[in-house]
Amino acid sequence: MNAALDPTAASSPGSTASPSLGLGAPVLGFDVGGTDIKAALIDASGDIREVLRLPSPVPGPDSGAAVVHLIGEAGEAIASRHPDAVPLAAGVSVPGYVDEAAGMAIYSENLGWRDFPMRDRVRERLGLPVAFNHDVRAAGEAEHRLGAATAFENVVVMTIGTGIAGAVFIKNTLYAGGGMAGEIGHSRVASGPACVCGGRGCLEAVASARAIAARYTELTGEPVNGAREVLQRMKAGDRTAGEVWDHALDVLALSLSQTVALIAPEAIVIGGGLAQAGADLFGPLTERLEDILTFQRRPLLLPARIGENAGVIGTALGARDLLAAATQGDA
Repeated sequence: MNAALDPTAASSPGSTASPSLGLGAPVLGFDVGGTDIKAALIDASGDIREVLRLPSPVPGPDSGAAVVHLIGEAGEAIASRHPDAVPLAAGVSVPGYVDEAAGMAIYSENLGWRDFPMRDRVRERLGLPVAFNHDVRAAGEAEHRLGAATAFENVVVMTIGTGIAGAVFIKNTLYAGGGMAGEIGHSRVASGPACVCGGRGCLEAVASARAIAARYTELTGEPVNGAREVLQRMKAGDRTAGEVWDHALDVLALSLSQTVALIAPEAIVIGGGLAQAGADLFGPLTERLEDILTFQRRPLLLPARIGENAGVIGTALGARDLLAAATQGDA
């Protein structure tokens, strides 16, 4: 057996940290990321039975097909261990530029595919109807329907991790902009450095968790284990770490102020690896945003609530929505 598909190598079944989706059909959820793929089975009670985490394939033109293969293996492995929860549909989310309506994974800078018909290929592999979404928009759906964003009609759910992106909800409706909305990480906030998208000074190139660690290493010659270590060094009195952290918060606040000026959200919910900094992020970021804004609405800055399974929960919600729409169409 592939070690990644062995339940002893996976996360524990029945995550207690994840909210229930409520009663409904059993479904599979798949959240594809640049470093790993999460696969989950949600049962008829709406609880996660099991989550598997698989390494993502090597980036390149064949990575789309490799993802489909891994999704198929993972789905079969999970379903075989829970014969009482037969999935009736699946949801899949992927990073990069996607066209949800067409089911196309148009471009991923981290995984390397272009114009890959992800929804149709996964549907063929699993033999199930498939709902398709962008990874951050899927996580945003989970937060908006079950997590920290539930109380707000107009809200942005933002993920700050390896990359930076957001899910924009206006009057309780997710606005995708043909797959292009919410690419906050690729707004220009500085003169440099170069970004993987081909631009310069993008928010993601300055303030993502990866960028913070890379900038500290560039200035000091000392490798660090992510943005968390930069924060720890800052708190221990490292001046360079403090400069890197402060600059990241400065540009984050600038970007948030632009979002506030454009859509006036009631709240901005922040998840991803950088949000784990807690008060070290939210306190100074709130202060910086207050210093920039004048007459504009002051949004609440809130930590995401669902946690690491937000993506698979969002894709599972999409799968159930797909089944519900089909049932209504048959009525």
